Amino acid sequence: MMALVSAGARRPIRLRAMRTFQAILQLGSVTAGARALGLTQPAASRMLAQLEQDLGFELFYRDRGRLIPTQDGLLLYDEVERALDNVDRVQELARDISDFRVGHLRLVAPPSFLEAVLPDVIADFLDSYPRVHLSIDSHGVETAKSMIASRAVDAGFVKLPLNRDDLDSRTVLVSKTACVLPADHPLAVLPEIKAQDLKNTPLVMLGQGRRFRSQVEAAFAEAGVMPRICVETHTVASSCALAARGVGVAIVNERLAQAYVRDQTVLRRFNPDILHEYAFVVSSSVKPSRLAEEFLRLLPPAQEPAVD
Repeated sequence: MMALVSAGARRPIRLRAMRTFQAILQLGSVTAGARALGLTQPAASRMLAQLEQDLGFELFYRDRGRLIPTQDGLLLYDEVERALDNVDRVQELARDISDFRVGHLRLVAPPSFLEAVLPDVIADFLDSYPRVHLSIDSHGVETAKSMIASRAVDAGFVKLPLNRDDLDSRTVLVSKTACVLPADHPLAVLPEIKAQDLKNTPLVMLGQGRRFRSQVEAAFAEAGVMPRICVETHTVASSCALAARGVGVAIVNERLAQAYVRDQTVLRRFNPDILHEYAFVVSSSVKPSRLAEEFLRLLPPAQEPAVD
């Protein structure tokens, strides 16, 4: 139990004793103070007598059954009031933290994932916990991993594989690859688009040097086709915007691209299959924060892409 140590006290002043002293002085009698605290009158009397004995001085004069605060008692009361106000604030804050009425959740996520997947989750989270402050940064993959591992953020969304022992992950999204192209493009009539179908077709390609880019280039090499790359970019949003303007056919993550496909563009599965897996990632050195776990709970379960 919490205690306040007074400079002249022989023993620490217990929280319950402080509340009893406060109630008796405010209400003017042991009986009234005991009733307010849900104590019996004898129990409150014993607690007051023990407190005075522990302090080494009287808190009240006894005058024909009346209690009159001593000067020492009034001096102590001022400090007890401040101490109990602080205790009440701590207890209120603890309840707020427990009920997610306060707090700060820091996340990191790729821009396209943030824009395409997270808006509904963010809205649900803030609807459930409106007083929690949420901040989400977007950085490159390696920077994001380092931020999570060093706990500069509470958690993040990262494309797998991680290839790091200092991170723990839970898969939250599995998606196939698709082509985004204008609705009036000649290839839009196909149910799916193969690498050989894109021979001599201007392309918008993502992320040179990344694993996905290598997989796409391998698919073209397997088909014996030299890709005609007209633009290289680094976000699904920009790729889809360029495809909509007729700059080229974008080869992108199908699930993320769904957020950017408008009336003038269509999605067509890319063949061969190239899967994208994203995970909710935390540092392996600590247990995820309660707020991070709540955010994860609101994410829809990861589903394997439908088999065509």
